[in-house]
This record gives sequence, C-alpha cells and structure tokens, in this order.
Amino acid sequence: MLVVDDNEDSLRIVESILRSAGFEVCLARDGKQGIEIAEASAPELIILDIMMPVMDGVEALQRLRDSPRTSRIPEILLTAKTQDEDVIAGYQTGADYYITKPFTAKQLLYGVRLVLGKADP
Repeated sequence: MLVVDDNEDSLRIVESILRSAGFEVCLARDGKQGIEIAEASAPELIILDIMMPVMDGVEALQRLRDSPRTSRIPEILLTAKTQDEDVIAGYQTGADYYITKPFTAKQLLYGVRLVLGKADP
C-alpha cells in the first residue's frame, strides 16, 4: 500500500493505522514521487492527499489513471478538502473513495477494506 502526503504527521498517522491492521506500507511525500513508486512497485492501493507541492493529488491521480501500469490500482483521496465540488471532482477524476481530514482509524480502515473488497457487510 502506498501513502502519498506532504505532511509528515499525516504520513506517520496513516502508516501507523495501516501497519497496526497488518498492511505493508510505502510512503511518498509528493505526487511525483508517488507516481514513481507506484510505477516501480504496483501497490495494491494508493492513498493520496490532494494539497501537495510539486504535484497535487488530483494531477497524480489523473496520471496514475492514464498509465497502463497503474490504471487499475485503486485509489483513495484523503484530504482536508471538504467542499461538495472537491469531493465530486475527486470522484470524477477516478478516485475509488474519498475520506476527509480529520478522520478516525475506523473510517480509514473501513474505506481501505471497502475499496479492496474486504469490508464486512
């Protein structure tokens, strides 16, 4: 699983939650680095922040969707952008799920399991 966020605290929190649930986690600090890691390792899921320097999450998501190597990797946007327009734009760009900050461990893990087809009914 790949987590892409420019905020070190957010990265560590998400990493801790995912690792405690048994997931292997790789970290990237901007969209460009995230794309490079995704193309090299093809993670089972990518969690992207939207507001990042170098390349934001929406642009990274578009590029990941356009690449044959990464187009089928499910992606969750995890962001502080909460406006309806932001959520709709995220889904229109191809996000599989959208989680707003602040979030709980339960919300994050539910979204991850849902997208991976492992959610409890």
